[in-house]
Amino acid sequence: MTLHLAPTTYGADRSGLVCGFRFAPDQPGVAVDTDEAAQWLAHSGLAHSGLAQPGMGQPDQTKASNANPGEFLWLHFNLAHVSSERWMRTHLDLPEAFFEGLREGSHSTRIEHQHGALLAVVNDVMYDFEQTPSEIATLWVYTHKRIMVTARLKQLRSVDRLRASVRDGESFDTAAELLVHLLRDQADLLVEIVRRTSIEVDRVEDHFLSQRVYQSNRDLGAMRRVLVRLQRLLAPEPGSIFRLLVRPPAWLLPADVQSLRDSTEEFSLVLGDLSGLAERIKLLQEEIAARLNEQTNRTLFTLTIVTVLALPINIIAGLFGMNVGGVPLAENKHGFWVMVLLVVSFTALAGWWALRRRPTR
Repeated sequence: MTLHLAPTTYGADRSGLVCGFRFAPDQPGVAVDTDEAAQWLAHSGLAHSGLAQPGMGQPDQTKASNANPGEFLWLHFNLAHVSSERWMRTHLDLPEAFFEGLREGSHSTRIEHQHGALLAVVNDVMYDFEQTPSEIATLWVYTHKRIMVTARLKQLRSVDRLRASVRDGESFDTAAELLVHLLRDQADLLVEIVRRTSIEVDRVEDHFLSQRVYQSNRDLGAMRRVLVRLQRLLAPEPGSIFRLLVRPPAWLLPADVQSLRDSTEEFSLVLGDLSGLAERIKLLQEEIAARLNEQTNRTLFTLTIVTVLALPINIIAGLFGMNVGGVPLAENKHGFWVMVLLVVSFTALAGWWALRRRPTR
C-alpha cells in the first residue's frame, strides 16, 4: 500500500481542506472538494445557521429531505492554512468548544461528549530514536451523526492511514465507525512503537552484556524520556472513553458503542505494554548504574593500591635525596642493597595491609 503524503504546510486547497470524502452505506467514500462539501452541507441542512451561500440561499426543507439520510461527510483541514478556520466557522455549525481547543492547543488525548457530539483530541508520534525527543502531532476531531471534521497543524500517520484505507475502497456506514478506525490506527502505531522500542532495548541489553555500557546508557535515557512523554500524553484517553461510554450520545448505534469499548480495551493493553517497557528500561538503567559504580570502585581501589605501594619508596627517596650532610649508609659499600631491602620490606608490608582491607564482593 502506497501512501501519497502531502507536505506539512501545503497540500490543501484555498480553503485549507486537505481532503474530503462523502460516504454512503455499503459504498466506498467519494472524494469531494470545498465547493461540493458546501453544497452537500446546504442540501443536508447541516450548514451554519447564519450562512447565506452565494447563489444557493438558505437550504429549505425540500433540499434537506432529498438528501440521503444515510450519508455522512468527512472533512480534514490543515490549520496551518489561514483560511481553514474561517471556512469552518462560515460553513459548519461547530460548537465554540472545538475552536477553543484549537486556540488553546491542548494536547491531552481525550474524547468528550459535548452538545450532542463527540469532541476528541488524538495525538500521533513522529517517532525516531535517531532524532530524540520524538515529535508529537495533534489532531482535533469533531464527530456527529452525519459529519466528522478533523483539523491538524502537522501531518499525522494515523490520518494518512485512514485516508489510504478510504482511497483503497474501504466502506464506512457511520461517522463513529470512521472515528473508531482512526483510534485503532493510532493504537496500531503505538504497537509499532512498542515493538521497535523492544528491539532497541534488546540491542542495548546485548551491549550491556558485552560491557559496552556508556553509549547504551545514553540510548536508554533517550528511549525512557520518549516513553514517559507518550504515557503522559496518551494515558488519559481510556478513562475519557470509559466516561463517554457510560452516557453515550443518542445517535450512537449500539455497534458503534461496542466498537468504542473494544478499541478502548485494545488501547489500554497497548498502554500497559508501554508502561511495562518503560519499567524494563528503568531496571536496565539501574543495572547499568550498578555496574558503573562497581567499575568505579575497582578503579579507585587499584589507584589506592598503586599509591600505597609507591609510598615507601617515595618517602625514602625524598629523605635520601636531601642535599645535606649526615646521610646514613653513605660510606657503607652495601648501603644500596640495604636500602633496596628496606624499601621492598616496607612495600610488601604496605601491600599486605592494603589487600587485607580489600572490600568483599
